[in-house]
Amino acid sequence: MKRLLTILLLLSIGLQATAKAPRLVVQIVVGSMRAGDLERYADNFTEGGFKRLMEGGVYFTEGRYDYQQTTTPVSLATLTTGAMPSMHGVIGDYWFDYTDNSIVRLTAGRRGDGGYHLVAPTLAETLCHHNAQSKAVSLALEPTSAIVMGGRKGEIFWIEPTEAEWTTSLYYTNSMPEWIARSNREGYNLSYLLPDWRQILSKEQYHNTRHSDIRLVVGGKRQASTEPRRANPQNYGERLCFTPAGNSVVIGMAKQVIAQYGLGKDEHGDLLNIYFDSSRHINQIYGPESIEVEDMYYRLDKELEDFLTFLFAQVKEEDCLVILTSDHGTSSSYDLKEDQPADRFNVQQFRVIVNGFLNVRYGTGNWVLGYRDQSIYLNHNLIYERNLRLDEVQNEVAIFAQQFSGVSHALAATALRTSYFGSGYARRIQNSFYPRRSGDVMLNLQPGQIEERDLMRSSSGSMYGYDTQVPLIFFGNGLAAREIRREADMTSVAPTVAYLLDIPEPEASEGAPLEELIR
Repeated sequence: MKRLLTILLLLSIGLQATAKAPRLVVQIVVGSMRAGDLERYADNFTEGGFKRLMEGGVYFTEGRYDYQQTTTPVSLATLTTGAMPSMHGVIGDYWFDYTDNSIVRLTAGRRGDGGYHLVAPTLAETLCHHNAQSKAVSLALEPTSAIVMGGRKGEIFWIEPTEAEWTTSLYYTNSMPEWIARSNREGYNLSYLLPDWRQILSKEQYHNTRHSDIRLVVGGKRQASTEPRRANPQNYGERLCFTPAGNSVVIGMAKQVIAQYGLGKDEHGDLLNIYFDSSRHINQIYGPESIEVEDMYYRLDKELEDFLTFLFAQVKEEDCLVILTSDHGTSSSYDLKEDQPADRFNVQQFRVIVNGFLNVRYGTGNWVLGYRDQSIYLNHNLIYERNLRLDEVQNEVAIFAQQFSGVSHALAATALRTSYFGSGYARRIQNSFYPRRSGDVMLNLQPGQIEERDLMRSSSGSMYGYDTQVPLIFFGNGLAAREIRREADMTSVAPTVAYLLDIPEPEASEGAPLEELIR
C-alpha cells in the first residue's frame, strides 16, 4: 500500500512538472452578466460557445466581488489587479478633488488618456515588466473599460463613437497600426450595424417575454414594439453600445489582433483582454428580464463559438487559457411590475435637500460638491472657512441621509478611516473606500433600489447578490472539467492567472490563487 502511494505521488509530481504555462491567455468579460444567466439560457446555447466553456472548463458558479461599489471601472480594476478598491484606488470613472473642488476623471492625466489614476499595477503591466517579449492587448468599446483592463502597458484600443473607428492614445503608441488604419478607412465596423434588430429564435424559445425595441415576428407577422427606446440611428456610437453590433465589433477586432500580432505563437506568454460594454448597456436600458438581453446572449454565444473555433486554430487548446467572467451583475428592472413600478432614488433631490439641511445648520453656502456612485462629496474648503470640524459635519450628514426613503445605511468617511469593520454591510463599504478619492458619506441603498436616471431600467453598484455574484470559468491549458459550487473571491483571478503564467502576481494583489487550479 505504501509503495502504491509513493508511485501515485511520483506520478502526480511528474504530471505537474509537465504542465506548461499557457502561450496565450484570453480574458473575456461580459458586462452585467449575472451568476445564473449561463444556466438560465443554456438550453438555447450552441454546443461550441458558452456551453463549451461551461461543460469543458473549471466552472465556478459563484464568483463574488466582496465590496459595495460594483460598477464597471471598479470591478475591472479588481479583476486585473487582484486588489480591492480600497487598495487599487479606482472608486468610479470620476470623483472630486477636495483641494480645488474640481472633477478628476479616471482616464485623464497629464500625459493624455493613458496616464490614468490607477494606483495598483495590472496583470498586463506585470506580464510586460516580467518579459519584454510578451504582448498584452486590451479591447473594449469604451476607453475607460479598455484602459482599466490594460493599465499602463501593452496595446489598448477602443471605439471612437462618431465614426465607429478603432482608436487609442499617444500614451500607448505614436501611430496606429496600418492594418487598423486601413480597416477604419474602409468602414469595416459599420458592416456590423443592424438595420433592424430582429429575433434570431422563434418567440416560443425565449424565456423572457418583455420587449421594447426588438422586432418580434409571430406567425409571419411583425409584432409592434411596446415602448420604443431605440438608439439614435444617426449616432454610430449609440447603435453599437445599445445593440448586439457592439459585441460583434469587439469580437471581430479580437480575431484580427490574434492574427496580426501573432499572439500565442511563441513560448513568451501573451494576454488578450476583451470587454463587452454593449451587454452592460443592453441590460441597463432594457432590463435583465427582456427579450433584448436574452437575444443578445444568444447572438454573443454564436459569435463566441466562431471565435473559439478561430482561436484554437491559431493556438492549440492546451497552449491557451480562456477565462470567462463578468464585472458585476445587475438589479431587476424597477418597472418589472408595470402597473406598480418600484421607487427609485432621486439623486438631484437628495443633493438639494442635503445642501438645504446644511444651510439651516451652518449658514448659506454651496456645501455639496456633488454626488457620485452612492457617495456625497462635501465642500471641504467651505467647512474649514467656517471653522467647522469635518468629522462632525460628515457625521451629521450621515445621520440625516439615513432618513431618506430608499437609504439603508450611511457611513461617514471619518468612521471608515478610523475604524475597522470586520463583517456586515460596513465591511463591504470599507472595502470600497479609498480615502483620497471617496466621498464624505457613503450610502447603501435598500435591496432592489436603484438611482433614477433616464432610459435606465436596471443598474449595478450595490453589495447585494444580484450585483456581486458573477460566473467564473477557466478553460483550456490542460485543465480538467469541473463544476465548483462555492464562492470564489474575484481578487483571486489575477494571482491565479499569474500563477499559471509562471510570473509574479500583480504587486498590490490581495487574493490567493484558486486552489482548484494550482497544479
